Amino acid sequence: MSKKGKLLLAAAVFFFALLVVWAVRTVPEPPPIIKDDTPKVMTYDQNTISEEKAGKKIWELTAESTTVNVDNEDILMNVLTGHFYAEDGRIVTITADKGAYSHGSRDIWVTGNVKVTTSDGAELTADEFHWSAKEEKLTAKGNAKATKEDMKLTADEIESTDGFNIVKAKGKAHIEKGKAQNEN
Repeated sequence: MSKKGKLLLAAAVFFFALLVVWAVRTVPEPPPIIKDDTPKVMTYDQNTISEEKAGKKIWELTAESTTVNVDNEDILMNVLTGHFYAEDGRIVTITADKGAYSHGSRDIWVTGNVKVTTSDGAELTADEFHWSAKEEKLTAKGNAKATKEDMKLTADEIESTDGFNIVKAKGKAHIEKGKAQNEN
């Protein structure tokens, strides 16, 4: 090979080496991975959720607006109406401003202007209601008041596992007989 060819080959190798060094040194750092911890949610209008057991509906809740956390499937509800179906055929109807459903425990909480009525004429009001799926128990908490026929019961907490046929009152409980149901 001639002297000129060797010189060109050396120049080409030199420029190639420079190109490799430049390419290696100028590789950009990968962008940092940003972990997005904000919950992913879906929002629905006029949505109904329900639970069935052995082919029978246990309860259903319908809300004006519903927000579902996609990651854990927990649900927040606004302006809701619900129905709980008792074994004896009675229906417990509940209305409230807000509610929450835990997918993991299947529990329900409702708050704000909560009112419960049963198809046999009982009424119950409280600051908050909690449905425990595991215990199949509905608990009225805070300023709880139950009325049925000529009986009025007030307590800090009222709970029932049978659609309010039998209730358990806790904390500052007071019962009056002979009071009209629509009396305050």
